[in-house]
Amino acid sequence: MRAKIRQNPLMETVELKVEGMDCEGCVKSVTRVLSGLPGVATVEVSLEKQKATVSYDPAKSGLAELKRAVERAGYKAP
Repeated sequence: MRAKIRQNPLMETVELKVEGMDCEGCVKSVTRVLSGLPGVATVEVSLEKQKATVSYDPAKSGLAELKRAVERAGYKAP
């Protein structure tokens, strides 16, 4: 039996384009920096699609913070 995960209705999910990733190490770096932000619940990074899907609490972090974290890790988030 799988447990149901109740998602906070205040959470938002956004897809960020991430440019410059070329290996699984890049994926891990982007995942780590995004996961470390306040209010971030889940992060899924796709090397193939060059994007990150992030669920977060907008009261604790915003789109600008997400993009800055990606850029601090050395990638572009246009």
